[in-house]
Amino acid sequence: MSATLISSRAVIGSFYEALSQGDTGWVNELSFKVTSDQASEQYAWLGMAPAMREWLGGRSAKDIRENSFSIVNKPHEATLEVTVPELRRDKWGQIILRIGDLADRVMSYPAKLISNLMNAGETGVAYDGEYFFDTDHTEGDSGTQDNDLTYAAATGTTPTIAEMRGAIMQSIAAILGFKDDRAEPVNENARDFIVMVPMTYWATAIEAVNLPTTDNGGANLLQNINGFSIRVVPNLRSSFTTKFMTFLTSGRQKAFILQEEIPMSIKAVAEGSELEFNENKHRYGVDWSGNVGYGDWKKACLTTFT
Repeated sequence: MSATLISSRAVIGSFYEALSQGDTGWVNELSFKVTSDQASEQYAWLGMAPAMREWLGGRSAKDIRENSFSIVNKPHEATLEVTVPELRRDKWGQIILRIGDLADRVMSYPAKLISNLMNAGETGVAYDGEYFFDTDHTEGDSGTQDNDLTYAAATGTTPTIAEMRGAIMQSIAAILGFKDDRAEPVNENARDFIVMVPMTYWATAIEAVNLPTTDNGGANLLQNINGFSIRVVPNLRSSFTTKFMTFLTSGRQKAFILQEEIPMSIKAVAEGSELEFNENKHRYGVDWSGNVGYGDWKKACLTTFT
C-alpha cells in the first residue's frame, strides 16, 4: 500500500492555524492599521482640534492646518517549495514545522518593515517635511520641538544604569512636553511607553527601569511614577549601537502607519498541477499587499549617548 501524501488543504489549514496563534509583538502598539482599497492612500494630517476657552463675545473658529502625504501599496511574497517524496514520507513532521516557521516569518514581516523605518528615522521624512527624528519640528504655533535627543554620559557610549535611567527620563519628559499646532500639550494624558533598545543596551535598560532602588539606595523614579507603564523591548533588527528609542503607545495616533490592501494569504500549486506532473513538486506561496510609513513623530524620541 502506498503512503498517503499530506494534502495541500492540510498544509494550508496548518498555516492559517499557526497564523491565528502567532504574536505580532510590539507592532500593534507602535502603529495604527489602515485598510486600503486602492493603489495608494492619501493621508491628511490635520491640526489638532481647538482647545476649549471661555466664551467671550462670539465664537472663535480655528482653521484646519493640513499636511498631506501618501503611502503606495506594494506586493510582497514568500514561497516554500517541497517535493512530493518529502510530502509522502513526512507524516506530519518537518513539513508542518516548516509551514509553522513560514507563518512566524509572515507575522514578523511588518516588524521588519517598521524597523527599517526606525533605522532610517534620521533621514526619512515625516509628514511635516522634517526628518522623523529631528531637532527642529515645527507646526503652526507649536514652536521648535526636538525628538532627536542627546545624553552626555560620563562613560561615553556605554552608559551606566543611572545614566540610562536619566536618558529614559529625558526622553519621556520630551514626549510629554510636545505641543500641537495650537501650542496645546498633545501628550498630556500619556501613560504607557516602550523603550526600544539594541541588544547592546538591553541589560542596562532593564535594570534602569525595573530595579526598585538606585545605586545610592533611593527610590527608582521610573518605578514610582504613579499611573505610568514603562517597558523595555529589544529590537534585534536595530542598526543603532549608541542610540535607543522611546515610544508613546497610548492614545489614538501612533508613531507608524501599517497600511494593508490584501491580508496575508496562502495559495498552493499542488495536486494535479503541471508543477507536480513535470517536476514532482508542490509550492506554497504567501501573498500580502500593503506598506508602512511614518506616522506621528510626536509619539517618539531617539536618544543618542555622547
